[in-house]
Amino acid sequence: MSTQTASVTPKRALPPLMSLSDRAASRLRALYAGAHEGQLLRISVSTRGCSGMSYDMNFVDAPADSDEIVRDHDLTVLVDRKATLFLIGTTMDYVTKDLESGFTFVNPNEKGRCGCGESFHV
Repeated sequence: MSTQTASVTPKRALPPLMSLSDRAASRLRALYAGAHEGQLLRISVSTRGCSGMSYDMNFVDAPADSDEIVRDHDLTVLVDRKATLFLIGTTMDYVTKDLESGFTFVNPNEKGRCGCGESFHV
């Protein structure tokens, strides 16, 4: 009589849905403490722009049933569940340039961006 032992391959850990850079966390912390106190930032992806998709951000009072909750740097950010496949592994950053400043996304799923940088495709 022979006995077979099934080997179990360990599952690879999934990358975090999203993470915040130190600069993004600092800016978001300031927003949460100021004009958007008591609110949360929700990130979603919409179909628009010359490359087909763009990042949308707005402040909301409470998570929706369709939101994934991301916690990083002791902060909470909401991600619309419909956007999760497009955002897995993305880092949100905050960039200050000579004439503009704002949140940017370093998304490993992007295959390209339009010339103006407002939209992307996967």
